[in-house]
Amino acid sequence: MSGIVDFLFWVFAVAAVVTGWLVFRTDSMVRAAYWLMASFVAVGAILVTLDAQFLGLILILMMAGEMTIMAIFMVMYMMNPAGLNPMTMVHQHRTAAVAGAGAFVALALVGLLADFPDRPAPSGTDPTVDLGVELLGESMLVFESAGVALLAVMIGAIALVSKRGRYGDADEGSEEPILEKTE
Repeated sequence: MSGIVDFLFWVFAVAAVVTGWLVFRTDSMVRAAYWLMASFVAVGAILVTLDAQFLGLILILMMAGEMTIMAIFMVMYMMNPAGLNPMTMVHQHRTAAVAGAGAFVALALVGLLADFPDRPAPSGTDPTVDLGVELLGESMLVFESAGVALLAVMIGAIALVSKRGRYGDADEGSEEPILEKTE
């Protein structure tokens, strides 16, 4: 089983690096967003192969949603039609290439030469529960409440900007009501 996990790790690692490189090689903002999403999905798959399923799946779900929303906004708001026409994605090419290569070499050296601790988790513990307690402590209710509040705000924002807006039907020339002074 370990051989399959090792093989999958290296496949996803190569995919993450190649798709990350393609982010800067493409000449389209939308394509760059989707290459970046593919890179994050590969990193999430690496986490899944390393038995960090929760973190891997959260990363995949968050990045898929985030990059898709970013691509949609680029298509809607870019002066470049749909963000698909060629454009320069990198400024100061030489500086960017040197900085990227230097960062890659530094991180690769840390990964290869660092003496990482080997502390297996004691049997009978659930690392997901431990991670949840460590990250959220006793404030789970606060985070759950904030999530519901954010959902309500998003629904309210959509309702306010719909065809029948806050001040009447948009097709009938809706106007804001006149404010009267009360004494």
